[in-house]
Amino acid sequence: MEVTIDNYSTVELDTLPINDSWDGRDVHENLMHRIHAYPAKFPAFITTKAIQYAESKDIKVDTVADIFCGCGTVAYETVKANRHFWGCDINPVATLIARTKSRHYDDKKIAHYYADIINTFVLLSFDESDAVANNERIKYWFLQEQIEDLSRLKHAIERVVTEETYREFFLCAFSNILKSCSRWLTKSIKPQVDPIKKPHNVLNAFSTQVKMMRKANDQNEIKRSFADIHTANCLTNSVEHPFVDLLVTSPPYVTSYEYADLHQLSTLWLGYTDDYRTFREGTIGSLHGENKLSEHLKELNNTGQDIVFKLYAVDKSKCRSVSQYYIDMQNAVKKVYQMIKPGGAVLFVIGNTEYKNVKIDNARHLLESLLNEGFTEVEAERRKISNKILTPYRDAIGKFTTDKNSRKIYSEEFIIFGRKPLWEKH
Repeated sequence: MEVTIDNYSTVELDTLPINDSWDGRDVHENLMHRIHAYPAKFPAFITTKAIQYAESKDIKVDTVADIFCGCGTVAYETVKANRHFWGCDINPVATLIARTKSRHYDDKKIAHYYADIINTFVLLSFDESDAVANNERIKYWFLQEQIEDLSRLKHAIERVVTEETYREFFLCAFSNILKSCSRWLTKSIKPQVDPIKKPHNVLNAFSTQVKMMRKANDQNEIKRSFADIHTANCLTNSVEHPFVDLLVTSPPYVTSYEYADLHQLSTLWLGYTDDYRTFREGTIGSLHGENKLSEHLKELNNTGQDIVFKLYAVDKSKCRSVSQYYIDMQNAVKKVYQMIKPGGAVLFVIGNTEYKNVKIDNARHLLESLLNEGFTEVEAERRKISNKILTPYRDAIGKFTTDKNSRKIYSEEFIIFGRKPLWEKH
Protein backbone atom coordinates (compact mmCIF):
# COMPACT_ATOMS: atom_id res chain seq x y z
CA MET A 1 0.00 0.00 0.00
CA GLU A 2 1.29 3.46 -0.86
CA VAL A 3 -1.62 5.92 -0.74
CA THR A 4 -2.60 6.87 2.81
CA ILE A 5 -5.87 8.79 3.00
CA ASP A 6 -6.88 11.16 5.78
CA ASN A 7 -9.44 13.13 3.74
CA TYR A 8 -11.83 11.18 1.50
CA SER A 9 -12.68 14.27 -0.59
CA THR A 10 -9.17 15.13 -1.75
CA VAL A 11 -7.96 11.86 -3.28
CA GLU A 12 -8.78 11.00 -6.91
CA LEU A 13 -9.34 7.25 -6.62
CA ASP A 14 -9.77 6.69 -10.36
CA THR A 15 -6.31 8.12 -11.05
CA LEU A 16 -4.50 5.85 -8.60
CA PRO A 17 -1.97 3.69 -10.46
CA ILE A 18 -2.93 0.06 -10.99
CA ASN A 19 -1.06 -2.10 -8.50
CA ASP A 20 -0.18 -5.33 -10.34
CA SER A 21 0.63 -7.12 -7.09
CA TRP A 22 -3.13 -7.26 -6.45
CA ASP A 23 -3.84 -8.88 -9.84
CA GLY A 24 -3.15 -12.53 -9.08
CA ARG A 25 -4.36 -13.87 -12.43
CA ASP A 26 -1.52 -16.41 -12.46
CA VAL A 27 -2.10 -17.59 -8.89
CA HIS A 28 -3.35 -21.19 -8.77
CA GLU A 29 -6.51 -21.65 -6.72
CA ASN A 30 -7.25 -24.90 -4.92
CA LEU A 31 -9.95 -27.04 -6.56
CA MET A 32 -12.04 -26.75 -3.36
CA HIS A 33 -12.92 -23.22 -4.49
CA ARG A 34 -14.78 -24.70 -7.47
CA ILE A 35 -16.95 -27.32 -5.76
CA HIS A 36 -20.04 -25.13 -6.18
CA ALA A 37 -20.89 -22.36 -8.64
CA TYR A 38 -21.23 -18.92 -7.06
CA PRO A 39 -21.50 -15.46 -8.69
CA ALA A 40 -18.78 -12.82 -8.25
CA LYS A 41 -16.42 -14.99 -6.22
CA PHE A 42 -13.83 -13.26 -4.07
CA PRO A 43 -10.26 -13.73 -5.43
CA ALA A 44 -8.67 -16.35 -3.16
CA PHE A 45 -5.13 -14.93 -3.21
CA ILE A 46 -6.27 -11.62 -1.67
CA THR A 47 -6.80 -13.29 1.72
CA THR A 48 -3.19 -14.48 1.82
CA LYS A 49 -1.91 -11.05 0.77
CA ALA A 50 -4.16 -9.36 3.36
CA ILE A 51 -2.75 -11.52 6.17
CA GLN A 52 0.80 -10.87 4.98
CA TYR A 53 0.17 -7.13 4.74
CA ALA A 54 -1.37 -6.95 8.23
CA GLU A 55 1.57 -8.86 9.67
CA SER A 56 3.97 -6.45 7.95
CA LYS A 57 2.23 -3.80 10.07
CA ASP A 58 3.10 -5.82 13.21
CA ILE A 59 -0.45 -7.09 13.63
CA LYS A 60 -0.50 -10.60 15.09
CA VAL A 61 -3.17 -12.34 13.00
CA ASP A 62 -4.73 -15.26 14.85
CA THR A 63 -8.40 -14.71 13.91
CA VAL A 64 -9.73 -13.52 10.54
CA ALA A 65 -13.39 -12.67 9.92
CA ASP A 66 -15.64 -12.00 6.93
CA ILE A 67 -19.09 -10.47 7.49
CA PHE A 68 -20.15 -11.15 3.88
CA CYS A 69 -18.52 -14.56 3.74
CA GLY A 70 -20.43 -15.83 0.70
CA CYS A 71 -19.24 -19.25 -0.46
CA GLY A 72 -16.28 -19.21 1.93
CA THR A 73 -13.25 -18.11 -0.08
CA VAL A 74 -11.80 -16.13 2.82
CA ALA A 75 -12.79 -18.95 5.17
CA TYR A 76 -10.89 -21.59 3.20
CA GLU A 77 -7.76 -19.50 2.73
CA THR A 78 -7.72 -18.49 6.41
CA VAL A 79 -8.03 -22.05 7.69
CA LYS A 80 -5.48 -23.23 5.13
CA ALA A 81 -3.10 -20.66 6.65
CA ASN A 82 -3.72 -22.28 10.07
CA ARG A 83 -5.67 -19.34 11.47
CA HIS A 84 -9.08 -19.24 13.07
CA PHE A 85 -11.97 -17.98 10.95
CA TRP A 86 -15.30 -16.45 11.93
CA GLY A 87 -17.83 -15.60 9.25
CA CYS A 88 -21.48 -14.95 8.54
CA ASP A 89 -23.75 -14.53 5.56
CA ILE A 90 -27.50 -14.01 5.29
CA ASN A 91 -27.72 -16.65 2.54
CA PRO A 92 -28.00 -20.25 3.88
CA VAL A 93 -26.83 -21.70 0.55
CA ALA A 94 -23.65 -19.62 0.81
CA THR A 95 -22.91 -20.75 4.36
CA LEU A 96 -23.55 -24.40 3.41
CA ILE A 97 -20.90 -24.09 0.67
CA ALA A 98 -18.54 -22.20 2.98
CA ARG A 99 -18.72 -24.83 5.73
CA THR A 100 -18.27 -27.64 3.20
CA LYS A 101 -15.22 -25.93 1.71
CA SER A 102 -13.56 -25.32 5.05
CA ARG A 103 -13.26 -28.97 6.10
CA HIS A 104 -11.21 -32.01 5.17
CA TYR A 105 -13.04 -35.31 4.71
CA ASP A 106 -12.10 -38.97 5.01
CA ASP A 107 -12.39 -40.25 1.44
CA LYS A 108 -13.26 -43.77 2.58
CA LYS A 109 -16.27 -42.36 4.43
CA ILE A 110 -17.32 -40.39 1.36
CA ALA A 111 -17.14 -43.53 -0.77
CA HIS A 112 -19.08 -45.56 1.79
CA TYR A 113 -21.83 -42.96 2.14
CA TYR A 114 -22.02 -42.46 -1.64
CA ALA A 115 -22.57 -46.18 -2.27
CA ASP A 116 -25.32 -46.27 0.39
CA ILE A 117 -26.98 -43.18 -1.10
CA ILE A 118 -27.12 -44.74 -4.56
CA ASN A 119 -28.44 -48.04 -3.22
CA THR A 120 -31.12 -46.26 -1.22
CA PHE A 121 -32.04 -44.03 -4.16
CA VAL A 122 -32.70 -47.12 -6.31
CA LEU A 123 -34.98 -48.63 -3.67
CA LEU A 124 -36.93 -45.48 -2.83
CA SER A 125 -40.23 -44.66 -4.49
CA PHE A 126 -41.21 -41.09 -5.25
CA ASP A 127 -43.28 -39.58 -2.46
CA GLU A 128 -46.12 -37.76 -4.20
CA SER A 129 -46.85 -35.80 -1.02
CA ASP A 130 -43.35 -34.25 -0.96
CA ALA A 131 -44.05 -30.55 -0.33
CA VAL A 132 -40.92 -29.39 -2.14
CA ALA A 133 -41.67 -31.48 -5.21
CA ASN A 134 -45.15 -29.95 -5.31
CA ASN A 135 -43.94 -26.34 -5.01
CA GLU A 136 -45.14 -24.35 -8.02
CA ARG A 137 -41.73 -22.74 -8.49
CA ILE A 138 -40.07 -26.16 -8.61
CA LYS A 139 -42.60 -27.29 -11.22
CA TYR A 140 -41.79 -24.15 -13.23
CA TRP A 141 -38.06 -24.91 -13.39
CA PHE A 142 -37.98 -28.73 -13.54
CA LEU A 143 -39.46 -31.49 -15.67
CA GLN A 144 -41.38 -34.18 -13.78
CA GLU A 145 -38.66 -36.83 -14.31
CA GLN A 146 -36.03 -34.60 -12.66
CA ILE A 147 -38.41 -33.59 -9.87
CA GLU A 148 -39.03 -37.21 -8.91
CA ASP A 149 -35.35 -38.19 -9.09
CA LEU A 150 -34.18 -35.13 -7.12
CA SER A 151 -36.79 -35.82 -4.44
CA ARG A 152 -35.62 -39.43 -4.12
CA LEU A 153 -31.97 -38.39 -4.07
CA LYS A 154 -32.46 -35.78 -1.36
CA HIS A 155 -34.41 -38.24 0.82
CA ALA A 156 -31.67 -40.85 0.28
CA ILE A 157 -28.99 -38.40 1.46
CA GLU A 158 -30.99 -37.44 4.54
CA ARG A 159 -31.76 -41.05 5.40
CA VAL A 160 -28.26 -42.50 4.87
CA VAL A 161 -25.77 -39.83 5.96
CA THR A 162 -25.87 -39.66 9.75
CA GLU A 163 -22.89 -37.35 10.36
CA GLU A 164 -23.77 -33.69 9.87
CA THR A 165 -20.47 -32.70 8.25
CA TYR A 166 -20.76 -35.45 5.63
CA ARG A 167 -24.47 -34.76 5.11
CA GLU A 168 -23.58 -31.17 4.27
CA PHE A 169 -20.91 -32.44 1.85
CA PHE A 170 -23.53 -34.39 -0.11
CA LEU A 171 -26.18 -31.66 0.14
CA CYS A 172 -23.63 -29.25 -1.29
CA ALA A 173 -23.11 -31.69 -4.18
CA PHE A 174 -26.89 -31.96 -4.57
CA SER A 175 -27.24 -28.17 -4.63
CA ASN A 176 -24.67 -27.71 -7.37
CA ILE A 177 -26.41 -30.07 -9.84
CA LEU A 178 -29.80 -28.35 -9.59
CA LYS A 179 -29.31 -25.83 -12.40
CA SER A 180 -27.91 -28.41 -14.81
CA CYS A 181 -30.89 -30.68 -14.08
CA SER A 182 -33.37 -27.85 -14.60
CA ARG A 183 -34.52 -25.65 -17.47
CA TRP A 184 -32.39 -22.75 -16.16
CA LEU A 185 -30.48 -21.05 -18.98
CA THR A 186 -26.87 -22.23 -18.66
CA LYS A 187 -24.39 -19.65 -17.31
CA SER A 188 -27.06 -16.97 -17.04
CA ILE A 189 -26.85 -14.74 -13.95
CA LYS A 190 -30.53 -13.94 -14.33
CA PRO A 191 -33.30 -16.52 -13.79
CA GLN A 192 -34.35 -17.42 -17.31
CA VAL A 193 -35.83 -20.57 -18.87
CA ASP A 194 -34.01 -22.16 -21.81
CA PRO A 195 -36.85 -23.62 -23.93
CA ILE A 196 -34.51 -25.92 -25.90
CA LYS A 197 -32.36 -27.17 -23.03
CA LYS A 198 -32.34 -30.88 -22.22
CA PRO A 199 -31.90 -31.16 -18.42
CA HIS A 200 -29.20 -33.55 -17.21
CA ASN A 201 -29.94 -36.94 -15.75
CA VAL A 202 -29.98 -36.49 -11.96
CA LEU A 203 -27.97 -39.57 -11.00
CA ASN A 204 -25.33 -38.98 -13.67
CA ALA A 205 -24.95 -35.34 -12.64
CA PHE A 206 -24.68 -36.28 -8.96
CA SER A 207 -22.08 -38.97 -9.68
CA THR A 208 -19.94 -36.52 -11.68
CA GLN A 209 -20.27 -33.84 -8.97
CA VAL A 210 -19.28 -36.17 -6.12
CA LYS A 211 -16.32 -37.44 -8.16
CA MET A 212 -15.12 -33.86 -8.67
CA MET A 213 -15.57 -33.02 -4.98
CA ARG A 214 -13.62 -36.11 -3.95
CA LYS A 215 -10.78 -35.01 -6.22
CA ALA A 216 -10.91 -31.53 -4.68
CA ASN A 217 -10.86 -33.03 -1.20
CA ASP A 218 -7.83 -35.13 -2.18
CA GLN A 219 -6.00 -31.92 -3.11
CA ASN A 220 -7.39 -30.06 -0.09
CA GLU A 221 -4.69 -28.27 1.89
CA ILE A 222 -6.83 -28.11 5.04
CA LYS A 223 -6.04 -30.80 7.57
CA ARG A 224 -7.87 -29.30 10.53
CA SER A 225 -10.80 -26.87 10.45
CA PHE A 226 -10.84 -23.69 12.52
CA ALA A 227 -13.92 -22.23 10.82
CA ASP A 228 -16.96 -20.89 12.69
CA ILE A 229 -19.57 -19.98 10.06
CA HIS A 230 -23.08 -18.67 10.76
CA THR A 231 -26.19 -17.95 8.72
CA ALA A 232 -26.89 -14.47 10.03
CA ASN A 233 -27.30 -10.83 9.06
CA CYS A 234 -24.08 -9.05 10.00
CA LEU A 235 -26.04 -5.89 10.83
CA THR A 236 -28.13 -7.57 13.51
CA ASN A 237 -25.57 -10.05 14.82
CA SER A 238 -24.56 -9.08 18.37
CA VAL A 239 -20.92 -8.39 19.23
CA GLU A 240 -20.12 -8.83 22.91
CA HIS A 241 -16.45 -7.86 22.67
CA PRO A 242 -13.74 -7.32 20.04
CA PHE A 243 -12.39 -10.70 18.92
CA VAL A 244 -10.99 -10.20 15.40
CA ASP A 245 -7.41 -9.35 14.44
CA LEU A 246 -8.14 -8.87 10.74
CA LEU A 247 -11.41 -8.62 8.84
CA VAL A 248 -11.25 -9.30 5.09
CA THR A 249 -14.43 -8.87 3.09
CA SER A 250 -16.05 -7.77 -0.15
CA PRO A 251 -19.59 -6.37 0.18
CA PRO A 252 -22.11 -6.89 -2.61
CA TYR A 253 -22.38 -4.09 -5.15
CA VAL A 254 -25.43 -1.87 -4.85
CA THR A 255 -26.56 -2.53 -8.44
CA SER A 256 -25.46 -6.15 -8.41
CA TYR A 257 -27.14 -9.55 -8.29
CA GLU A 258 -30.31 -10.52 -6.45
CA TYR A 259 -28.72 -13.46 -4.65
CA ALA A 260 -32.09 -14.72 -3.41
CA ASP A 261 -33.24 -15.09 -7.01
CA LEU A 262 -30.01 -16.74 -8.19
CA HIS A 263 -30.08 -19.37 -5.43
CA GLN A 264 -33.82 -20.05 -5.46
CA LEU A 265 -33.44 -23.65 -6.70
CA SER A 266 -31.22 -24.53 -3.75
CA THR A 267 -33.17 -22.63 -1.09
CA LEU A 268 -36.36 -24.38 -2.20
CA TRP A 269 -34.97 -27.90 -2.62
CA LEU A 270 -32.96 -27.79 0.61
CA GLY A 271 -36.02 -26.68 2.56
CA TYR A 272 -34.67 -23.29 3.68
CA THR A 273 -37.94 -21.69 2.54
CA ASP A 274 -41.05 -22.39 0.55
CA ASP A 275 -40.88 -18.91 -1.02
CA TYR A 276 -37.41 -17.82 -2.11
CA ARG A 277 -38.50 -14.16 -2.19
CA THR A 278 -38.36 -14.03 1.61
CA PHE A 279 -34.55 -14.04 1.33
CA ARG A 280 -34.57 -10.77 -0.59
CA GLU A 281 -35.37 -8.79 2.55
CA GLY A 282 -32.43 -7.80 4.69
CA THR A 283 -29.85 -8.36 1.97
CA ILE A 284 -27.42 -5.48 1.54
CA GLY A 285 -27.73 -4.10 -1.98
CA SER A 286 -31.16 -5.61 -2.55
CA LEU A 287 -33.94 -3.63 -4.19
CA HIS A 288 -36.29 -4.98 -1.53
CA GLY A 289 -35.04 -3.13 1.52
CA GLU A 290 -36.85 -0.38 3.38
CA ASN A 291 -37.47 2.83 1.44
CA LYS A 292 -37.35 5.53 4.13
CA LEU A 293 -35.57 8.07 1.93
CA SER A 294 -36.25 11.16 4.03
CA GLU A 295 -34.86 9.47 7.15
CA HIS A 296 -31.87 8.09 5.26
CA LEU A 297 -30.82 11.50 3.98
CA LYS A 298 -30.23 12.63 7.56
CA GLU A 299 -28.05 9.58 8.28
CA LEU A 300 -26.06 9.40 5.05
CA ASN A 301 -22.51 10.71 5.00
CA ASN A 302 -21.54 13.42 2.52
CA THR A 303 -20.60 11.07 -0.31
CA GLY A 304 -23.80 9.09 0.09
CA GLN A 305 -25.95 12.23 0.05
CA ASP A 306 -24.22 13.55 -3.08
CA ILE A 307 -24.80 10.30 -5.02
CA VAL A 308 -28.41 9.91 -3.83
CA PHE A 309 -29.31 13.48 -4.84
CA LYS A 310 -27.89 12.90 -8.33
CA LEU A 311 -29.86 9.66 -8.65
CA TYR A 312 -33.09 11.28 -7.49
CA ALA A 313 -33.25 13.26 -10.71
CA VAL A 314 -33.06 10.16 -12.93
CA ASP A 315 -34.67 7.28 -11.02
CA LYS A 316 -36.42 7.69 -7.65
CA SER A 317 -36.74 3.92 -7.11
CA LYS A 318 -33.01 3.32 -7.65
CA CYS A 319 -32.29 6.37 -5.49
CA ARG A 320 -34.11 4.69 -2.56
CA SER A 321 -32.29 1.41 -3.13
CA VAL A 322 -28.89 3.11 -3.15
CA SER A 323 -29.69 5.13 -0.04
CA GLN A 324 -30.62 1.91 1.79
CA TYR A 325 -27.39 0.30 0.60
CA TYR A 326 -25.26 3.17 1.90
CA ILE A 327 -27.04 3.26 5.25
CA ASP A 328 -26.44 -0.50 5.56
CA MET A 329 -22.77 -0.08 4.64
CA GLN A 330 -22.30 2.67 7.22
CA ASN A 331 -23.83 0.39 9.85
CA ALA A 332 -21.63 -2.49 8.64
CA VAL A 333 -18.54 -0.33 9.20
CA LYS A 334 -19.75 0.39 12.75
CA LYS A 335 -20.21 -3.35 13.32
CA VAL A 336 -16.73 -4.08 11.95
CA TYR A 337 -15.22 -1.49 14.29
CA GLN A 338 -16.87 -3.25 17.25
CA MET A 339 -15.56 -6.65 16.17
CA ILE A 340 -11.92 -5.69 15.61
CA LYS A 341 -9.47 -5.70 18.50
CA PRO A 342 -7.63 -2.44 19.23
CA GLY A 343 -4.68 -2.31 16.82
CA GLY A 344 -6.38 -4.76 14.43
CA ALA A 345 -7.32 -4.00 10.84
CA VAL A 346 -9.89 -4.34 8.08
CA LEU A 347 -9.34 -4.87 4.36
CA PHE A 348 -12.25 -4.27 1.98
CA VAL A 349 -12.38 -5.15 -1.70
CA ILE A 350 -14.99 -2.91 -3.30
CA GLY A 351 -15.87 -1.69 -6.77
CA ASN A 352 -17.79 1.19 -8.27
CA THR A 353 -20.75 0.95 -10.62
CA GLU A 354 -22.75 3.31 -12.79
CA TYR A 355 -26.47 3.83 -13.32
CA LYS A 356 -27.89 6.05 -16.06
CA ASN A 357 -24.62 8.00 -16.26
CA VAL A 358 -24.53 8.57 -12.49
CA LYS A 359 -21.39 7.17 -10.91
CA ILE A 360 -22.13 5.00 -7.87
CA ASP A 361 -18.90 5.73 -6.00
CA ASN A 362 -18.94 2.91 -3.46
CA ALA A 363 -15.20 3.19 -2.76
CA ARG A 364 -15.33 6.87 -1.79
CA HIS A 365 -18.41 6.27 0.37
CA LEU A 366 -16.58 3.45 2.16
CA LEU A 367 -13.47 5.60 2.71
CA GLU A 368 -15.56 8.33 4.31
CA SER A 369 -17.41 5.76 6.45
CA LEU A 370 -14.12 4.29 7.74
CA LEU A 371 -12.67 7.72 8.56
CA ASN A 372 -15.89 8.85 10.25
CA GLU A 373 -15.95 5.72 12.39
CA GLY A 374 -12.41 6.36 13.67
CA PHE A 375 -10.24 4.05 11.59
CA THR A 376 -6.70 5.30 11.06
CA GLU A 377 -3.91 4.51 8.59
CA VAL A 378 -6.61 4.29 5.91
CA GLU A 379 -5.04 3.34 2.57
CA ALA A 380 -6.29 2.59 -0.94
CA GLU A 381 -5.00 0.71 -3.98
CA ARG A 382 -6.55 0.13 -7.40
CA ARG A 383 -6.48 -3.32 -9.04
CA LYS A 384 -7.56 -4.78 -12.37
CA ILE A 385 -10.34 -7.36 -12.32
CA SER A 386 -8.77 -10.04 -14.49
CA ASN A 387 -11.92 -11.60 -15.99
CA LYS A 388 -13.28 -8.20 -17.02
CA ILE A 389 -10.22 -6.84 -18.84
CA LEU A 390 -11.11 -8.51 -22.15
CA THR A 391 -14.88 -8.51 -21.61
CA PRO A 392 -15.81 -5.10 -20.15
CA TYR A 393 -19.53 -5.30 -20.95
CA ARG A 394 -22.58 -7.37 -19.95
CA ASP A 395 -25.25 -8.48 -22.41
CA ALA A 396 -29.02 -8.62 -21.80
CA ILE A 397 -28.81 -11.85 -19.74
CA GLY A 398 -25.80 -10.69 -17.73
CA LYS A 399 -22.98 -12.54 -19.49
CA PHE A 400 -19.59 -10.85 -19.97
CA THR A 401 -19.11 -9.72 -23.57
CA THR A 402 -16.95 -7.51 -25.81
CA ASP A 403 -20.01 -6.01 -27.52
CA LYS A 404 -19.74 -2.23 -27.08
CA ASN A 405 -23.50 -1.90 -27.51
CA SER A 406 -23.99 -3.74 -24.23
CA ARG A 407 -23.90 -2.30 -20.69
CA LYS A 408 -20.42 -1.14 -19.67
CA ILE A 409 -19.00 -2.41 -16.38
CA TYR A 410 -16.01 -1.27 -14.38
CA SER A 411 -12.86 -3.32 -14.92
CA GLU A 412 -11.14 -2.08 -11.76
CA GLU A 413 -11.89 -2.26 -8.06
CA PHE A 414 -10.26 -0.97 -4.90
CA ILE A 415 -8.39 -2.49 -1.98
CA ILE A 416 -9.10 -0.36 1.08
CA PHE A 417 -7.25 -0.93 4.35
CA GLY A 418 -7.90 0.66 7.73
CA ARG A 419 -6.69 0.13 11.26
CA LYS A 420 -8.47 0.44 14.58
CA PRO A 421 -6.42 2.60 16.97
CA LEU A 422 -4.80 0.95 19.97
CA TRP A 423 -6.30 3.69 22.13
CA GLU A 424 -9.67 5.22 21.36
CA LYS A 425 -10.29 8.92 21.80
CA HIS A 426 -12.72 9.96 24.52
